[in-house]
Amino acid sequence: MNTNTVVHASTAPTITPPQQLVERVAFRTEPAPLTLSIEGIGKRYGRDAWGLRDFSLQLNPGVLGLLGPNGAGKSTLMRILATITKPTTGRVLWNGIDISTSPDTLRATLGYLPQDFGVYPNLNAVEFLTYMAAIKGLDGKAARRRIDDLLQLVNLTDTRKRRLGGYSGGMKQRVGIVQALLNDPQLLIVDEPTAGLDPEERARFRNLLSELSGQRIVILSTHIVSDVEATATGIALMSNGQLQQHAAPETLLHALDGQVWEWVVASADLPALAQQYRFSSQVRRGDGVHVRAVAHNKPSPDAAPVAPNLEDVFLSVIAPAAALHQNGGTR
Repeated sequence: MNTNTVVHASTAPTITPPQQLVERVAFRTEPAPLTLSIEGIGKRYGRDAWGLRDFSLQLNPGVLGLLGPNGAGKSTLMRILATITKPTTGRVLWNGIDISTSPDTLRATLGYLPQDFGVYPNLNAVEFLTYMAAIKGLDGKAARRRIDDLLQLVNLTDTRKRRLGGYSGGMKQRVGIVQALLNDPQLLIVDEPTAGLDPEERARFRNLLSELSGQRIVILSTHIVSDVEATATGIALMSNGQLQQHAAPETLLHALDGQVWEWVVASADLPALAQQYRFSSQVRRGDGVHVRAVAHNKPSPDAAPVAPNLEDVFLSVIAPAAALHQNGGTR
């Protein structure tokens, strides 16, 4: 590929109001029933190492927040769903068609942002995205319009002619988000998408995912609970290559009603209490350490019940699963 090729684009794109821009980018003219069925898939590396085991989910349009610690198997699952690798066991069906035997059926409507997204450093953003649009089979005129819209949406219009080698990590991540949206995907998979983004960019991206989710299946894989708290219509909790729970956020939160507590402890007592309770928060203040924990019974006479949040859910599900795995148990 000749990285010195100049791709012409309008030098002064019209600035569209943010909400109109999001609506234009998110709009799909012919909504279709979409179903992604993950049926008992597993992925084995070598003879005995399983990155995934017996993983099943049924997904329809909306945002799935795929939560799990590093090493849980999230990226392995994403690579299978993106048709980059095949499962050792089980199958994935896109609208009833097995993607292992017919991957192009999904690839035509897939948007994918991998965890490690690479760019051509000698190209500018418009050149790189025009190249990606051509790979995806987009018409040139339509591609230029969509590139302009998406660059404006992720706040990169002013730097669109700068070489990508001079972009910061967060700016490159935003270019990755744009390339995933170029073909107006029906299935959008984003793996740790907010890495390197500042708080304003993270909020902008979460809002975009919410807007896009109405007529698409969006899978947001992350270990950061706040990334899915405001956007996910469903949450899947993963640990040790297995699905631990899958439910709507409200269902997961309701399950912990009356089991989350806050109280103040002395610093000297903290190590002993940490052996008894799983703390989701510890804040040192003048009167001691303010702790928050999940427990079936009131952990202290001074403990007060509080409303659960997704951090509490994550801790209550993932920590026991990790301990069980470490001790050689199975689900």
